[in-house]
Amino acid sequence: MQNPSSTTIINNNTSKAHALKFIVLLGIVSLFADITYQGARSINGQYLALLGASATTVGIVAGFGELIGYSLRLISGYVSDKIGKYWAITLFGYTLNMLAVPALALAGRWEIAAVLIIMERIGKAIRTPARDAMLSYATKEIGRGKGFGLHEALDQIGAVLGPLIVSGVLYFKGGYRTSFVTLLIPAIMAISVLMTARWLYPQPRNLEVAQPELETKGFPKKFWLYLAAVALIAAGYADFPLIAYHFKKVSTVSDTWIPVFYAVAMGVDAIAALLFGYLFDRKGISILIIVSLFSLLFAPLVFLGGFTYALIGMALWGMGMGAQESIMRAAIADMVPINRRGTGYGIFNTGYGIFWFFGSAIMGILYDISLISLIAFSVVAQLASIPLLILVKKKPG
Repeated sequence: MQNPSSTTIINNNTSKAHALKFIVLLGIVSLFADITYQGARSINGQYLALLGASATTVGIVAGFGELIGYSLRLISGYVSDKIGKYWAITLFGYTLNMLAVPALALAGRWEIAAVLIIMERIGKAIRTPARDAMLSYATKEIGRGKGFGLHEALDQIGAVLGPLIVSGVLYFKGGYRTSFVTLLIPAIMAISVLMTARWLYPQPRNLEVAQPELETKGFPKKFWLYLAAVALIAAGYADFPLIAYHFKKVSTVSDTWIPVFYAVAMGVDAIAALLFGYLFDRKGISILIIVSLFSLLFAPLVFLGGFTYALIGMALWGMGMGAQESIMRAAIADMVPINRRGTGYGIFNTGYGIFWFFGSAIMGILYDISLISLIAFSVVAQLASIPLLILVKKKPG
């Protein structure tokens, strides 16, 4: 379904106004989508524990979900570039992504819940490279960092609201299953706004005026160095279900407060994305280096601290996530050719996800052995990324 007149407008007008409108529309989609799946993710760890899963199982399910979710982005990114059906791939992915969440209400065993959690990640994997490629076309007009930062900020408004809605349901004794059913409403809203964006902007690539580019057989060395650095950060970043599992097991934070802690992290994420995006357009990769040095402190605070220190740790965790979801993506756009953005984002996300999986699995195992060893692994892995990021900063495009 296309609006012929809107196609003409896009072809003849690549102004900042159109680019901004497109970014905001996709940001609103992400807002509703994040209410849905981030609301669910704020209780997935506890839900799995309630259904009988161990800490190792929670870590592996979370990590495997990320592995599958990120690995498939290599394929979906390549396919989106090859066939050029960015919208079709994005719509299909969002639909699967959204519908898997309310289905968790029907899970009676942790194995079924685990499958649905992984299905939700698969849906995100299918749609993310194509969506990010479309976003990159619009960010050229207003600034890469600012564009991805704005999208991430809107995204994280939803990530804040989702856990708060779930916390409210739990507070009024609605239970986990009622929480998952409630999240069907924002899921439907996300798909509706996405279809509206598709109707208004059927050819988002026209939002970016392509510059002449030299023919290359592959991606530049800078891209691969950057991928290695990001992979190390991913390996050392504990997934929230494991953190939530820890909070519940040691009673640092009550069931009602766990989603609130997640909401705080997502609120910091939103503010950080806007700020870091603005700074990235002026200072480049140096911003990611500085953020990484601060965010790596989350592990000792979250896993060893009491209520207050755990809250500070979650804020630092959210700050790091804000950088990962905004400026990490923004940097890719200028490292790869315009006609290979989907593939570039697919490779980037796949590398990130593979290391996220191994990191999550290792930290889940280490949790059952020693918290100190888990923290050491997290901090050392993230520190190891700094020299590589410095090399990326010094290396020309």
